[in-house]
Amino acid sequence: MREARLTAYAKAMRKEPSEPEQRLWLALRAKRFENVKFRRQKVIGRYIADFAARDPMLVIELDGDTHAGQEGYDEARTHFLQEQGYRVIRFSNIDVMTNLEGVLLTIASAVATSPLPTLSPEGERAKI
Repeated sequence: MREARLTAYAKAMRKEPSEPEQRLWLALRAKRFENVKFRRQKVIGRYIADFAARDPMLVIELDGDTHAGQEGYDEARTHFLQEQGYRVIRFSNIDVMTNLEGVLLTIASAVATSPLPTLSPEGERAKI
């Protein structure tokens, strides 16, 4: 039941992205960026990642005003995602709005240096 509510909430968030999320999504969607398939507002366990890719295992989080005072929560979420095999990188909304090119360069570097997945997640066949 909890997962269904989380999935519904993620779907609602996809329909009303913030301006920074929308700007970054335009650069990442449809394998436009480094031929990596990103998903937005992806449910992973009990958390929702702003953007996530499985190959490489990468999560991109955008932190805005709503994250002020949530350092403990963000730290726990990052720890959980890392335990699941994801590399987590964070940007502020201001970074995306004022330096999108720099954000994309940082993401490209993370994609290039991410280790290959060792196991196929959630029972999917590995691509060879």
